[in-house]
Amino acid sequence: MLISPAFAQAGEAAAPNALVQLAPLVFIFVIFYFLLIRPQMTARKKHMEMVSNVRRGDTVVTAGGIIGKVTKVLEGDEVMVELADNVQVRIVKTTLSDVRNKTEPAANDA
Repeated sequence: MLISPAFAQAGEAAAPNALVQLAPLVFIFVIFYFLLIRPQMTARKKHMEMVSNVRRGDTVVTAGGIIGKVTKVLEGDEVMVELADNVQVRIVKTTLSDVRNKTEPAANDA
């Protein structure tokens, strides 16, 4: 016999380290956090701040692309927006996508 059969060597295989197995998953989560989750949270916070600071006289753009002027800030989460002469609609604040022209707050002279 010129070729001898190969037999598996009897020995103990080293168990893989749990930290080494979890490292790629942790690395992927960190990348997702910094590239997706954190910027989304920052944008949401900025939008909520913009919506809460809307005042009468501001020119706003709705989510549908309609541009109007805020005539009245109503109770709760609604504003009255004038789209044209004698055309006013009630809009939920969270559907505002942009505030174009901010009005200055009225000065309190005492």
